[in-house]
Amino acid sequence: MTLMDMFRLDGKVAIVTGASSGLGVAFAEGCAQAGADVVLAARRIEKLGETAELVTSAGTRALTVQTDVTDPEQCRVMVDRAMAEFGRVDVLVNNAGVGTAVPATRETPEEFRAVVDINLHGSYWAAQACAGVMTPGSAIVNISSILGLTTAGLPQAAYSASKAAIVGLTRDLAQQWGSRKGIRVNAIAPGFFKSEMTDQYQPGYLESLTGRFILPRMGDPAELAATLVWLASPAAGYVTGQTIAVDGGVTIT
Repeated sequence: MTLMDMFRLDGKVAIVTGASSGLGVAFAEGCAQAGADVVLAARRIEKLGETAELVTSAGTRALTVQTDVTDPEQCRVMVDRAMAEFGRVDVLVNNAGVGTAVPATRETPEEFRAVVDINLHGSYWAAQACAGVMTPGSAIVNISSILGLTTAGLPQAAYSASKAAIVGLTRDLAQQWGSRKGIRVNAIAPGFFKSEMTDQYQPGYLESLTGRFILPRMGDPAELAATLVWLASPAAGYVTGQTIAVDGGVTIT
């Protein structure tokens, strides 16, 4: 195997949650371009067809599964469908997530719980379901956020708390499943990339943050997908329990 071969995912099967839009599409397409067959999971099944076309156009196979990751049983069904279709699960990309920008004095219990239920609980249930069938050498990549590491001027208590919790979840699952199961668990903390979430920001908000961007631009989703492929591939075979910030330097300013 050459050095560049180590970055390939040929013959592997990746599950990407939240694959119906935004960064989930980039993650699914990146896995396919690296050679993996991809299971696409999301609540909006009608949107998954578009992502599936991107996967198959890269030359690999796609399976769409309507999944609400807040429901442990639906996560198990997602994995069962993957095993029935492909016979294995090698990579989980825990991307499904939501965010709100509600002042802490006005956020309702229902609003707070909904964010934590998808972002944190959903990542846990999906990881738990996949770990039951994964073999040594498999990888889980949780999607955190730089808002789990720093602040950015918006009232996002639920989102920030859930993404900070992903960092702790990543460390614990890495130490539980590393030596016992041979599963690596890492996280990516994206900075500002164009997505449905950034489309909801008020005009001028991103411009107000430019002083914190060491690299003075928003990120390209392909750059984030490249980090994902590295963490999922044999090239990162000795990396586990880590949270990698891909943020243009925001977290060090």
